[in-house]
Amino acid sequence: MSTILQLAPQNVWKHFYSLTQIPRPSGHMEKITEFLVNFGKGLGLESFVDEVGNVIIRKPATPGMENRKGVILQAHMDMVPQKNNDTVHDFTKDPIETYIDGDWVKAKGTTLGADDGLGVAAIMAVLEAKDLKHGPLEALITKDEETGMYGAFGLKPGTLQGEILLNLDSEDEGELYIGCAGGIDITATLEYKEEAPAADLVARKIVLKGLRGGHSGLEINQGRGNANKLLARVVHDLLVEFDCRLSGFEGGNMRNAIPREAHAVLVFNPEDIDGLEEYIKEYEAQINEEYTPIEEGITLTLENADLPAAIVPEEIQDNMISVLMACQNGVMRMIPTVPDTVETSSNLAIVTIGGGKADIRILARSSCDTMKDFLADSLTACFSMAGMKVELSGGYSGWQPNVDSPILHAMKSSYQQQFGVEPAVKVIHAGLECGIIGANCPGLDMISFGPTLRSPHSPDERAYIPSVTKFYDFLVATLEQTPGK
Repeated sequence: MSTILQLAPQNVWKHFYSLTQIPRPSGHMEKITEFLVNFGKGLGLESFVDEVGNVIIRKPATPGMENRKGVILQAHMDMVPQKNNDTVHDFTKDPIETYIDGDWVKAKGTTLGADDGLGVAAIMAVLEAKDLKHGPLEALITKDEETGMYGAFGLKPGTLQGEILLNLDSEDEGELYIGCAGGIDITATLEYKEEAPAADLVARKIVLKGLRGGHSGLEINQGRGNANKLLARVVHDLLVEFDCRLSGFEGGNMRNAIPREAHAVLVFNPEDIDGLEEYIKEYEAQINEEYTPIEEGITLTLENADLPAAIVPEEIQDNMISVLMACQNGVMRMIPTVPDTVETSSNLAIVTIGGGKADIRILARSSCDTMKDFLADSLTACFSMAGMKVELSGGYSGWQPNVDSPILHAMKSSYQQQFGVEPAVKVIHAGLECGIIGANCPGLDMISFGPTLRSPHSPDERAYIPSVTKFYDFLVATLEQTPGK
């Protein structure tokens, strides 16, 4: 695990290693909060936790730099807890086990936490350094970004003192982000009275896994399989072909992660299951063929199961599977003026049916507020036709780009001087905290950038080692060249 301590820049990787040793899944911020506050106080810096649980650390300007605009270095402390089905790991207790694979740092069967651990580690390196030139600095490390951006939403106006915000939470080195999508959570629920199955029926569990999953914003345009969508399709066909009944359906566990696994329990008449195993094998081959070369190794398996005590009433069962088949999932529209960038999308993230209740959770995103509202209305209409109660929550607007940003011009020039090429300037289809923080603290000049990561929000998450040095060197140069007041 400690081999990453030998990587350059060591002052960043040592702090990232420390973060991997502290459990910090979203919703469990106690240990990481205490660690960060103690880190700041150990450096003799003003360090405190605000009303909602964000950590704020302030470092004075170096001599001669007092007249520069104050910079807020911003990242989030939580990580997405995803693991492979065969990995034994408790994210509330166990450290992340890292290893080096060529030019990449990965984790053993779990998410790595480089999103946004490398951003936090870079901030810690800057706060600790005694040889950097910079104006007044303020670290803002937010809580529970991955589950609802609660720290950003709860930030009180007047808490921050800086004028420039550098968000260290994007995933492609050499790219500067000046805008992002907004989002809204859609939750559809339905309660029903369960029925008891006949005693002579038999149960089978249908398990779909092996999908890549990934970030529902950054990778929604790659055509990856959504386990909930795919399993709904399988169950729909099984209900038709084998006249079976649904007892339960479960898939996904994070709104912002494309679901990788799902399973359903069905009950059959014993005389109707002839050919079921062959049918499942053929379906597995069909799905793998459809998703080549995007996915590989998708498995659809049939397992024996105990006869459940209850099944879903037939009308409810048909409505629930139909609504899963019908609801929007994936890319809805690209930005008309930037055709290679996703504007509007949705992720059928979490599905739970059983125990007398159906619960469906979706994260809808758009950089256009009117299209976000249209998508939310469309999904509401879809679920309402199935008799479900729909609630909208956690809505936030996108971050509108400012191409005349002073810090943008300074950073473009700095990157060109350092690396001989211009950085790409983009809008990202993900929910960065910049839009929310900017709404709470108007007037901030904001840019988002970071090292190169791949497949965040999945156990395939990895960090590209050479990009971390460039990312940190660019951050240091940016702080040295911050515009004056």
